[in-house]
Amino acid sequence: MEIRYDWKLSRVVDGDENVLDQLEWQSSHSVNSLVDRLSDLQSGRLTPEARTLRDRFPNAVPNPLGAISDANWPELSKEESERLSHASLILAKRGVANAVTEPDRRLDMLSSASTELRSSWTTQESRAVEWAGLFLPDLDLDEKRAVIPSCIAESDNISQAAVELGSSIPEHMPTDSEWAAMNSQARGVISLSERLALNEQATRELATSHVPTLSSLIGPLGAARMVVLAGGRERLARMPSGSLQVLGASGAMAAHRRGAPPPKHSPVLFSMPLVSRSPHWVRGKIARFLAGKCSIAVRIDHFGGQTWDEEQIKSIHAQAEEIRDKFPKPKKRG
Repeated sequence: MEIRYDWKLSRVVDGDENVLDQLEWQSSHSVNSLVDRLSDLQSGRLTPEARTLRDRFPNAVPNPLGAISDANWPELSKEESERLSHASLILAKRGVANAVTEPDRRLDMLSSASTELRSSWTTQESRAVEWAGLFLPDLDLDEKRAVIPSCIAESDNISQAAVELGSSIPEHMPTDSEWAAMNSQARGVISLSERLALNEQATRELATSHVPTLSSLIGPLGAARMVVLAGGRERLARMPSGSLQVLGASGAMAAHRRGAPPPKHSPVLFSMPLVSRSPHWVRGKIARFLAGKCSIAVRIDHFGGQTWDEEQIKSIHAQAEEIRDKFPKPKKRG
């Protein structure tokens, strides 16, 4: 026996599909009142009629999807269908407007934008450096890499750039149009770098506000990435530490299902110096320890609790270092 209901009608149906009782919404079917009812249904709440039937039939199980699969469910009139469409549109617009207040969605936008900018910057920066090296063959590209784009962008010609970079004047000069293209490429790299810095600063501020304890533990950029990968702070807070440990390692997990070794840590945890700078044989242990601490930290942030202070964070980092020092050499096999 179950209670099937939608915004208009609620029914109690037994195992033989017999209708034992039903209640219909008798209030004014204005669009605004319908929007409120749809919002309640969207939040998983029962309609007043369904609650009444639940009181009458305590053993009946509410089934919000039952009305969809019920072939005998009454069809809506043309007027009711139009009113439902109008109310659904209002509710959708309300949801978009409310999304601005959700830090999870805002972090997702910032994180995605930063990922796209970083990818574009990496490609454009490499091209600008290689282009400069084509005309300045004696230039140490590795040593001067950080300043090459800015020097090219701020110079009037390749000779001036060579002087600024401490290189010899090139024998072969680019044409005016070629130099203009090189200069534009370098200015584009600078612009991308500035935009990326703005995005990351905004991400740091929002993450520090939204998940302060987790941000203190692994850094605000790492905390933001974890929240986005998990699909929101609540999902991350409810996630077991074992899942959090490999969060974002979907490719490695897919390979593991095909027979490869299981991943020891997520890309987020590996980006932490405590993990990435440790010997490979101890990274999994440190990642497992930090995943457990991250799980506690995000639960403090989501469910409420005392945010960890600087001394507590230092203590956790010190414990991670102790794990590294405890295993100076890989474990002997056999």
